[in-house]
Amino acid sequence: MIKNILIDLDGTLTDPKVGITASARYGLEKVGHPINEHINIDWIIGPPLKASLAKILNVALDDNLAEQALLGYRERFSVTGLFENQVYPHVPETLEALKQQGFKLYVATAKPTVYAKRILEHFQLAPYFSRIYGSELSGERTNKAELIAYILEQEQLAAAECLMVGDREYDVLGARHNGIDSIAVTYGYGSAAELAHAQPKKQIESFADLAAVIPSLCSQPV
Repeated sequence: MIKNILIDLDGTLTDPKVGITASARYGLEKVGHPINEHINIDWIIGPPLKASLAKILNVALDDNLAEQALLGYRERFSVTGLFENQVYPHVPETLEALKQQGFKLYVATAKPTVYAKRILEHFQLAPYFSRIYGSELSGERTNKAELIAYILEQEQLAAAECLMVGDREYDVLGARHNGIDSIAVTYGYGSAAELAHAQPKKQIESFADLAAVIPSLCSQPV
């Protein structure tokens, strides 16, 4: 029986494309590595950001250049970028319906908690969640498997009673690492090939489909 639903933020609840990509370009330009506007960097939405910036810069993760680009990103994102965002269709009413059905909802995002809370409060989504879990600005818990393990420990949740909903392979694989079923949304930033490879239990085309799909998982083993 599923009682608790862990839900990703970027690409699942809200579309953060403008804020994240514009802030990333700002951070990269600050360290002398401007990115042509015609180059698509949407793939950075979802994974740990510092690692993505390091990949673009072609440096090691612990290289100071990647850290400086991340600080530049945060300089813009913390003021402007986090509000350059929009809620996907049917999210508020679906969250309300899930709460009314008795599910406990938790946000599980690789985004720093301090930003996730501001975004969810800004879009009036925070009240639907029992708690908002994200990473630390230090980089701790940007790995989705570690984050989910942390949530299970903090909330004393049984993996068999939990479900993870997200748009990237990191959500699916992180859930599986902790013995949790997952549902992938197809409207986010995970490609069809990525999700097919990750193999979530179910895929949905609209967040509104979530409530209808959950009962079909309750009778299936993890």
